[in-house]
Order: sequence, then C-alpha cells, then structure tokens
Amino acid sequence: MNAFEQKRCQAMAEEISTKTFINEELFNAFSQVPREIFSPLKAHAYRLDALPLTNSQWISSPLTVAKMTMALQCKNADSVLEIGCGSGYQAAILSRIIRRVFTIERIEKLAKKAADTFRELGFLNINVRFDDGQNGWKNYAPYDRILFSAYATSIPEILLDQLSDGGILVAPILHNGKQFITRLSKNGTNLQKEILEECCFVPVVDGKEQL
Repeated sequence: MNAFEQKRCQAMAEEISTKTFINEELFNAFSQVPREIFSPLKAHAYRLDALPLTNSQWISSPLTVAKMTMALQCKNADSVLEIGCGSGYQAAILSRIIRRVFTIERIEKLAKKAADTFRELGFLNINVRFDDGQNGWKNYAPYDRILFSAYATSIPEILLDQLSDGGILVAPILHNGKQFITRLSKNGTNLQKEILEECCFVPVVDGKEQL
C-alpha cells in the first residue's frame, strides 16, 4: 500500500471513530486494508457508504463493518468463520485482528475474486470456501467467533454446533420485519441473546451460484 492509500485508509478510520466506538486494534486494521481494492467503484471506496458489487451483492459500509466487528468482541479469539464473503473486505479486516479467518461465499465468481485479492495483498491467514454458508465449514470447527455478513431469519443448528463453548456469533437477524445486529453467546447448551441495533443487509440465500 502506497503512502496515498495509507493516508486515505487512516482518514476513513478516523471518520469511523467519530461515529462509533472502535478500539485501537480495529482502528489499525482499517488503516491497513485498502478498501478500493475490494470495490468496483474506486472513486467512492473511502466513503462510509455501502457499494454495489455484481450479482445484486453489496460491499458493506465501513461503519457497518466496524459495528459488526466490535460486536464480535474479538479479544482472545483465535479463529472466526464468516458466512457471506462478498468482496472479502470484512474478512480482510478480521484477518488483521484474528489469527485464522475462514470465509464462505455461495457465488463462485465472488469467492474466486476475493481469494485472488487476499493473495494480491499477501493476507495469507484467510481461507475461502465456495459453498452454501449455512452448512458452515466443519473441517476447521469449532470456531471462537462466527459472523454473518447477510441477514437471516434464524441461525441453523449446524452453525451453532460449530461455535466453540464460550464463543460468540454475530448476525443480522430479522425481527418484526426489521433487521437487527444480534449477538449470541454460547455457554454450554445455553445461548444468551443480545439485540444491539438496527441494520441493513442482503438476505442469506440457499444453495450455490456457479460460474
């Protein structure tokens, strides 16, 4: 990343921090990941806006990425599973603060593009899988954290089984016709649920979309 990109990333991180609380670790993550490489709209890459991708998908607003990441409470987490890789921007941010990142994308074109982008950036701790994210990724389970980057009406049991004891799952969940960032904390067989704030995501969709 050149000095100009670095400056733009840092300015965006500063703008985010004026609108929502982010810790130093997350501030540094935003400063290290060039958003424009994940966005087809380069001129608008550092605005705090969601931006369109192919296949009716979106790259989330950096503000939303900040809120979702803070909701995960990443301290002491070693692994995270993301459902809905999209452009890969959220996974890239997570990779700067969590040692092992696993991300699943149901649209093959997006999965391939994200994997290429991670390689280009040298972000070698991110693993991409082309699959229906609702199946999870059993091979590397359990995960300390699970993050949905698309809204769900409910969380599949198979994914809760892949969350480690003491782990946290964050997802936009539909409640009375509105989406809310929701945090589930797993303690043995108990799940503690916290509704954090309203949000706007594309829906989780069944199946895979191949090239």
